[in-house]
Amino acid sequence: MVKHVLFCKLDEYSEENAKALVDVFMSMKGNVPCAREVFAATDFLRSGRSYDVMLEVTLDSKEALEEYQKDEYHVNVVKKYVHARVHQSATVDYEY
Repeated sequence: MVKHVLFCKLDEYSEENAKALVDVFMSMKGNVPCAREVFAATDFLRSGRSYDVMLEVTLDSKEALEEYQKDEYHVNVVKKYVHARVHQSATVDYEY
């Protein structure tokens, strides 16, 4: 199994903007077949080190992660939305 974890800092933070990003991430459920599980949430601490929103995607393998990165819905809907609203991100991909 593989986890893809993404942390995002919004260009313009508001609770509404953070929730909208969570909703876009969660819209991958059922729209990105290789994503076994999708979970997204907002940060409540809001410290200087915090990111605004996190995404965690569970995939079956490294090959499925490659498929996910090329998935039409992920690329044309989710990534476009993220790139238009996020100014900083960090990611971790790991096997377990």
